[in-house]
Amino acid sequence: MPKDKTLIKIIILFYITSIFMITPMRSQELKTVENVDITRYVGKWYEIASFPQRFQKGCHCTTAEYTLTDQDYVLVENRCNKDSINGKESYIKGKAFLEKNTGNAKLKVQFFWPFRGKYWIIDLSEDYSYAVVGHPNRKYLWILSRTSVLDSKIYNDIIIRIKEKGFDIDKLVKTNHKEI
Repeated sequence: MPKDKTLIKIIILFYITSIFMITPMRSQELKTVENVDITRYVGKWYEIASFPQRFQKGCHCTTAEYTLTDQDYVLVENRCNKDSINGKESYIKGKAFLEKNTGNAKLKVQFFWPFRGKYWIIDLSEDYSYAVVGHPNRKYLWILSRTSVLDSKIYNDIIIRIKEKGFDIDKLVKTNHKEI
C-alpha cells in the first residue's frame, strides 16, 4: 500500500477517534433537580437573567406565571414590556406538560402547536424562592426568582453551579426590571 493511502487512513482513524472522545464531553447529561412539588412551583416568577433568545428580543420586566389546571398540563403565561421597562406589554400563553418519571423536574412547554420545547428545572431553592431552567443542549437558560431582585450572593452561587453544569455563563444577560 502506498504511503499516501496509509497516511490518509491514519488521519481518518485519528479524526473518528477524536469525534468519539469529544462527543461525550459535549453531550454530558444535564442533571435536573430530583423532585419538584408542582403545587409549590406554580405562581409568579421574575426572570433575573437568561440566554438571549430571538423570541424575547427587546423584553424588559419579564415574568412567567404558572397555574395548575384540572387537565393534563400547567398553564403558562409569559409577559414582558417591549423595548423598555415602560414599553407595551407583550403576552403569550402556553401549556407545560409534566414528563412522567422525572420527579416533575422535566416539562415540555408548548406555545405553538405542535411544537414543544424542553423545560428542565436544574436548580431550585428549598423554599422555592429561585429556580434555574435549562435545556439539555445548553442553548437555553433562565434564572428565575419570586422577586424581581435576587440577592447577589445567591446569584453568584447559582452562576458557579450552572457553569459546573456546562453552560457558557458569558452568554448570560441580566433582565432589566427597573430604570438604570
